[in-house]
Amino acid sequence: MTDEIGDTPAGLRQSPLHERHAALGAKFAAFGGWSMPLEYAGGGVLREHTAVRTAVGVFDVSHLGKARITGPGAADFVNSCLSNDLGRIGPGRAQYTLCCDDTTGGVVDDIIAYLHADDHVFLIPNAANTAEVVRRLRSAAPAGITVADEHPAHAVLAVQGPRSADLLAGLGLPTEHGYMSFSPASLDGTELLVCRTGYTGEHGYELVVPADRAVAVWDALLAAGEPLELRACGLGARDTLRTEMGYPLHGQDLSLDITPVQARAGWAVGWGKPAFWGRNALLAEKASGPRRTLRGLVATGRGIPRAGMAVWAGDTEVGRVTSGTFSPTRKVGIALALLDTAAALAEGDSVEVDVRGRRSEMRVAKPPFVEPSVR
Repeated sequence: MTDEIGDTPAGLRQSPLHERHAALGAKFAAFGGWSMPLEYAGGGVLREHTAVRTAVGVFDVSHLGKARITGPGAADFVNSCLSNDLGRIGPGRAQYTLCCDDTTGGVVDDIIAYLHADDHVFLIPNAANTAEVVRRLRSAAPAGITVADEHPAHAVLAVQGPRSADLLAGLGLPTEHGYMSFSPASLDGTELLVCRTGYTGEHGYELVVPADRAVAVWDALLAAGEPLELRACGLGARDTLRTEMGYPLHGQDLSLDITPVQARAGWAVGWGKPAFWGRNALLAEKASGPRRTLRGLVATGRGIPRAGMAVWAGDTEVGRVTSGTFSPTRKVGIALALLDTAAALAEGDSVEVDVRGRRSEMRVAKPPFVEPSVR
């Protein structure tokens, strides 16, 4: 669950940690309407990526949206809108879910929902889509349900890697709660949420912090993490980490034109629920079979696939790469690609990707490309 990286124009919103990033020599890029660190001086994407796989990294993901839905029956209301089934979890748990278009079933956004109580749900959408998610929820909300956009009120810091629990425990923060759960906590008088969530495939946490206390919490993490080989990590490493896991990027692997059925995200749909946005369209597509399916590709040579590149099986174009990168862990090119179902490609089959005018051989593979450590 991330937003597309691009060049940095003027007029972007800044994280409350912007000056801290600048002091660390960050290279900034546009990310969902925000100026966010892409990588840091003295590290770079490869070193930052490796730190998360082997030790611990901290990311500023404050660009992610925040919305709070409250009022009698708030959880039931959200459950009637978003794809996954909140009835599968209880208070104190989080759930990956999708906001789909009610007519087409295309994905407006992918979201983490935090269930506080029957009358209180907190959502973290992607930055660029927050306003649209809030708009749709407000339009559908019955009397008594409030949908509040709290985007500027909170910062979010992701602490990810095999030593992440050591880092937080050293600061007196809770670490023993299970995957996809959250716990309220306090750090030097700052009230925050410690969430066992992340988008790297490693054991990790995301801290939801009041924006005006973000600098204090960031400084505490960096000081405590020094003996643990912590690195500040930019969104470039977050992208390579999530691609190694096969986690989708909204706008590329999920979009209004790419449904959960096509993206193999049916596990995030409560198919047995009586109502959710896009239900009829998605049930019909599931029954008939999608015309294209999101698959993994692994390069057999030096080619590095990138989003938008054509995929060929012999003389037939069979799809397009949606996300592609060099895997720092496997040292090869990897990709997610939407491939035509009619091509009937199986795992291990050979295809070619047009990498800047040259065909590069790749094999169809099932993500994740690296074994995840999250439990």
